[in-house]
Amino acid sequence: MALPTFEKSRLIGLVAILSFGLTSLFAVLLPEVLEPLIPATFVLGFFVIIPLALLLGEDFPLVESEGADGDLASSTATTEDSLATLRERYATGEIDEAEFERRLDRLLETEELADRVDAGGGDRAGSRDRRECETERE
Repeated sequence: MALPTFEKSRLIGLVAILSFGLTSLFAVLLPEVLEPLIPATFVLGFFVIIPLALLLGEDFPLVESEGADGDLASSTATTEDSLATLRERYATGEIDEAEFERRLDRLLETEELADRVDAGGGDRAGSRDRRECETERE
């Protein structure tokens, strides 16, 4: 079973909240019985896990990758999700064939524009493409 992954800032916040919450719970619930867990929980969370996540970054097992491959994968997944939603709406009859074709063309144009910008087309080329798309929409 694979471990879940989180953004680094979200993981740090999650660990901080869980460490503080569990430390408080152990201190209030049964302080006599759980006394060894009170400082251990606090130290483990704030002085072990958080610094490891900060120092190791993407190499820490619970931190998701933020590299170029991760960005490309997320944009591809978003495009695939949009396409699946569009197909589902067409199949259920929410939109007609003309509307489906129009939205599909727009989705593919957006994907091509994103690919050009990611390929290093520069700000000038990206601005020109955005202006052309805006002109076509009008």
